[in-house]
Amino acid sequence: MTRLTGLILSLAVGALTAWVSSAVASAYVINWIQGKENFKPFQSFETTYRLLFPALGMIVGFTAASILYRQAVSLARDVLSDLRRMPGRDKAAVVLGIFIGLSVTALLGMLLVRIPNYGAQLTVLVGLISVYLGVFITLSMKEELYFFFPNLASRPGEAPAGAAAPKLQPKLLDTNVIIDGRIADVARAGFVEGPIYIPGFVLEELHLIADSSDSLKRNRGRRGLDILNQMQQESDLQVNVYDQYATPIKSSDPVDAKLVLLAKELNGVIVTNDFNLNKVAQLQGVRVMNVNELANAVKPVVLPGEELTVMIVREGKEPEQGVAYLDDGTMVVVERGKDHIGENLRVTVTSVLQTVAGKMIFGNLQNSQEYSNRNQRSEASHGRVDSGGGPRRKAR
Repeated sequence: MTRLTGLILSLAVGALTAWVSSAVASAYVINWIQGKENFKPFQSFETTYRLLFPALGMIVGFTAASILYRQAVSLARDVLSDLRRMPGRDKAAVVLGIFIGLSVTALLGMLLVRIPNYGAQLTVLVGLISVYLGVFITLSMKEELYFFFPNLASRPGEAPAGAAAPKLQPKLLDTNVIIDGRIADVARAGFVEGPIYIPGFVLEELHLIADSSDSLKRNRGRRGLDILNQMQQESDLQVNVYDQYATPIKSSDPVDAKLVLLAKELNGVIVTNDFNLNKVAQLQGVRVMNVNELANAVKPVVLPGEELTVMIVREGKEPEQGVAYLDDGTMVVVERGKDHIGENLRVTVTSVLQTVAGKMIFGNLQNSQEYSNRNQRSEASHGRVDSGGGPRRKAR
């Protein structure tokens, strides 16, 4: 709707400038002919100027109107955003200050308008000064106003009088974090403050993935769309599709580049789980919330020497190693755990390694001595090889 209004306004201004240019061209041609006694500098002189001037006027008027309209819309959006964040008590103080300034202007204006030649100009100047001083005085006397008007005082949950309202930065979701799905639970738990924006180009990429011929990509895209629908249905979340870009964004640019550009324009925060996007955004001064970093931060802290009960699920990379996982997905590498796959064991933590992909825990079996004794009994039952190379025989 905003773009359509801008187009109509720009066409109207362009048509007006074309009409003015046509009148100027006609006057110019007439004056030229009268001054030169019907001398024409080239063939079709009159027709060329009568068409060239309106065309140039149309182009200049349309371009200028488009630029001015875009700047006016951006300014109006910023002003409305600031008014939206302004506490109600400050708005009441501003309105009261304007009313006081206009009242003073009305009283002084009756005297100033009688001054010959400059009465109206002085009235306007005094009015601007009176309104400014009225707003300044009422804002500086908010505490006194709240004493006389208790309804304007701070309410529970509002910022205290005189304190600046906290500015909540919009959160921009990228494609990967939407498909991942954990952002829905994080936002539902209240860890994401402020409005959540899904840029239009991110939504288009999700649609392309959902329509892919690859079944895996298609399922991932549909999962992302389902997650967005669930988040929009949450009454406590402000999830909106954002496609009003003040800065022109090329459709050929990568999605990550467009996302960083939009975040800089809106002074927003990118929410992602992409390591590369995280680094690129930080290099360009854009704040990033990485879901993987959040997941690692909320994992329980495990220190060397603590005991864990885990189930060995598979072999490790090194000989005799077994691999288990905690409830949060943290990998536990257990020495001499290869022969205990499918068993629940007590493990003593020896070290913890923090990597980019997550946290890894290394540990030993708590009953290592019992494990060694059991191996000895097992070897004894199958017979050992003596130093001479032959098996030992039991004495009769």
